[in-house]
Amino acid sequence: RLYQQREDSEWVLTDVLEGIHTRTVRTVEFAPLCTTYSILASASFDGTVAIWEYTGRQDRLLKESPAEEDWECTAQLEGHDNEVKCVTWNSTSTLLATCGRDKTVWIWECALPGQIVGNDSDWECLAVLHGHEGDVKCVQFAPSHQQWGDGDEILLSCGYDGKICIWAEDAGEWYCASALQEKTTPTITMWSLALAPGGVRLMSGLGDGTIQIYKAYSSEEKRQLSDCEEGSNGMWKCVGRLPHAHQGEVYSVAYAPSKAGHGRWASCGADGVLQVYREAMTSTSDAPKFSLESAATSPEQQSEWNHVTWHPYNGSILATAGDDGAVRIW
Repeated sequence: RLYQQREDSEWVLTDVLEGIHTRTVRTVEFAPLCTTYSILASASFDGTVAIWEYTGRQDRLLKESPAEEDWECTAQLEGHDNEVKCVTWNSTSTLLATCGRDKTVWIWECALPGQIVGNDSDWECLAVLHGHEGDVKCVQFAPSHQQWGDGDEILLSCGYDGKICIWAEDAGEWYCASALQEKTTPTITMWSLALAPGGVRLMSGLGDGTIQIYKAYSSEEKRQLSDCEEGSNGMWKCVGRLPHAHQGEVYSVAYAPSKAGHGRWASCGADGVLQVYREAMTSTSDAPKFSLESAATSPEQQSEWNHVTWHPYNGSILATAGDDGAVRIW
């Protein structure tokens, strides 16, 4: 279901997309650089990813009733053995990454130069990446800052094995350049990742209610650290933890856009609580500190909140989705 905000600030249902997926739709994400038309990717437990293109009039901004005919499924990407858990675009809308229960991460590219529309044959799988030992929950592109391979971006993935894999590109080939994992018994599932504006800080949500904070170091900074490893790549390192941030799994973390203020981010999870944190004035990049700014509890007792996301431009608006079937705008 697609919703849009009207001038009076009311959110209205504009479109319903159906008839393609046969099981639960787990993740949806708009392509970030579609200025003249809209492209949407959806990942499903049926093992496929659907690419939806808006084909309606560009001046049809608001309407009261759904019109499925304004959207067309132009491609359905197949390859995962079973449930697809996450789909994400890179910053230029030229690559698509997916991950799933089959322990793999896939990277896709549209074969049409300068376009991300087309039918199934116009999409090419660039890589199938094996590095996780269990269900892969989340994928997230990040800038390479010229510290990883020769590509402009890297790909981060996390999952059931409690590990973050850092995938880099070199001469068109994707490979696991590094992996981050704390030794815990039993292994704690890592459910979600969130990248800060600028791409040098990363948050992760864990199955024991902990939120971890990572910093990206350059290769030169890495050499200056006493406990660093050798190599020409940069380094991601855990620099902070918020233990027991939630009473249960942290299903989703989301960093706010820059307009929301320095270091603001949100989290939600199995305890049905939405929390917004803000970075403290005494915080540093190597030793970040955060304070809880506000919190809200699900009105439905025992209802888990599965996802939180910020408005991409307005740092005062965010949305949550939960097991009670409701999407809430905050």
